[in-house]
Amino acid sequence: MKHVIVGNGPAGVIAAETLRKEDPASDIVLIGDEPHPPYSRMAIPYLLEGQIDERGTYLRKAPDHFKRLGIELKTARVAAVDTTARRVSLEDGGTLDYDRLLIATGSRPNPPPVPGGDSPGVFPCWTLADARRIMQRAKRGARVVQMGAGFIGCILLDPLVARGVALTLVEMGNRLVPRMMGETAGNLIRRWVERQGIKVYTSTRVERIEAKSGTPTLEVSLSDGSRLEADLVINATGVRPNIEFLEGSGVKTDVGVWVDETMQTSVPGVYAAGDVSQAVEFGTGQRVVNAIQPSAADEARIAALNMAGKRATLSGSLAMNVLDTMGLVATSYGRWMGVPGGEGAELTDAERFHHLRLEFHDDVLVGANCLGLTEHVGVIRGLIQSRTPLGPWKDRLLKDPTRLMEAYLARAQGVAS
Repeated sequence: MKHVIVGNGPAGVIAAETLRKEDPASDIVLIGDEPHPPYSRMAIPYLLEGQIDERGTYLRKAPDHFKRLGIELKTARVAAVDTTARRVSLEDGGTLDYDRLLIATGSRPNPPPVPGGDSPGVFPCWTLADARRIMQRAKRGARVVQMGAGFIGCILLDPLVARGVALTLVEMGNRLVPRMMGETAGNLIRRWVERQGIKVYTSTRVERIEAKSGTPTLEVSLSDGSRLEADLVINATGVRPNIEFLEGSGVKTDVGVWVDETMQTSVPGVYAAGDVSQAVEFGTGQRVVNAIQPSAADEARIAALNMAGKRATLSGSLAMNVLDTMGLVATSYGRWMGVPGGEGAELTDAERFHHLRLEFHDDVLVGANCLGLTEHVGVIRGLIQSRTPLGPWKDRLLKDPTRLMEAYLARAQGVAS
C-alpha cells in the first residue's frame, strides 16, 4: 500500500505518523513545498520575539525522525491530481502514484486587493521566509502598520511590540477578532492592546500603499483619510485553503474540500484534513472550514486511520479558538454569536478585562465567549460537545454564568437541583 500526503504541516505530519503506526509495511511519502523540515506556523511569533531559532519551529526536533519511521520527505509542489489513474503530478514534471491520497495542503494568505499591496516592504507573516523578511525590517523604533486584527493578527502583536517597533493596527471590523469574539469582548481586547502602546483603527480599511520616491518608506492611506508612514506593512487579513491544484480531479470543492465523517472526499481513496477540509460542523449540519490546529490534529488522525483500513469518524467540526493577546486570554466555542430563538447570558467586569458570554438553545449550551477567565474553558467544551441538557441549571446560568462548574458537576452526577 502506498500513501501519499500532500502538505507537511501539523495535519500531514500527524497523519503520516498515525499511518506508520497502523500500517507498518506501507510506503508513505510526505510532500511539502518549502525547503525546510516540517514546521509549525504557530511557532513563528516565538521566532519573531527571539524566544526560539528556526529549528525551534520544527514539528519534530530529531533530524532523523522521519527517516527512522520510514517516511519519505519530498520537497515539491503538486500541480494536479488524476484520481482515475491515482497519480499526483508535480510542477517539476515528476509524478507519484498512490493507493491512498491525503490532501493536507492548508491555507495561504488572502490579501485584500489594495493598490500597492505588492510593494517592497509589504509582507504576510505565514512562512519562515516571511519571518526573515519581517525581522530584517522590524528593528527597534521601526514604524509598522499591520492590516488585520483577527486571530493571526493578534498573536503577532506581542512579538512585534517586544521588538520595540511603533505599531499601528488597522482592522476593517468594528472590533478586534470579529470572527471569534462578540462586540463587548472585542472592544475590551482593543482597550487592552492600546494600553500596551499600540495605535488601533477599527471600522477602517487600508485603501492604498505607496513607496515614497527614493526612500524605503511606505505611505499607507486609510479609509478615514489618515495617512501613515511605515517602514514595514504586515498583511494579516486572513487565509484561504489551497485547493486550486484539484481542479479537474473530480474531488468536490467549495471553500475547501468536502469530506464526510471519515474525512474521505467525494472520490474514494482520497481524503482531506486540516485547514483545507470542509467538514460538517458540530451542532449545525453546515459545512465549514475550521482552520485551527486542534481540529487539524483530530482530522488527520481520523483520516489516517481510515486510510489504513480502520474505522474512525468525526462527530462534527467544532469551532474552538484560544487566543493569547499580549497576556489577555480569549476563548471562543461553538455558536458564540447565538442561535435563532435561543437565549444568552453575559457578565462583564471591564476594569479587570473579564467577560463571559453563554449562548443556549433550549436548555443546551451551544456557544460561549470568555475573556480573562480560563477556569471555565474545559467545562464549556465538555457541555457543548456532550449536548448536556441543563434542566433547571440553565436558568441559574442565565442569572450567574460563573456557576458553570457547579452546573457541569451536577448534571454529570444526574443531580437536577
